[in-house]
Amino acid sequence: MFKKVGAVILLVSDMDRSIEFYTNVLELEMKSRTKEWTEFIKDGTVLALHPTKFKDLRKDGVLIAFKVSNLDDFYKKLKSKKVKFVQEPTEEAFGKYAIIEDPDGYRISIVEMKLKEEEQMKPAPGYYGFTPV
Repeated sequence: MFKKVGAVILLVSDMDRSIEFYTNVLELEMKSRTKEWTEFIKDGTVLALHPTKFKDLRKDGVLIAFKVSNLDDFYKKLKSKKVKFVQEPTEEAFGKYAIIEDPDGYRISIVEMKLKEEEQMKPAPGYYGFTPV
């Protein structure tokens, strides 16, 4: 079903403080950094930081992204299982994505990338990672 976990995206209230923690406390190596998006890669898994204005990060602080090879087929399968969609499938510069909620309300992005793996690290125009700016 899933090809792999695409990224773990943490919505953070203070980007500089979070970068300090992940680089100096957890000793993760930063792969890329912009004002709105910072990536760390460990053993092929991307941990990304993205600033947010949400006050309660316990509910809205994590967005997990799963890559799929065919979003349309996967969408139909999830719809048939009555999964709640927060964002219906949408075409963007990087590919197609939809956002669902798990039973606790955590959001999960389902993404079909049209970019090659090496191009995915480059920000698409108007985007940082999967997030529009």
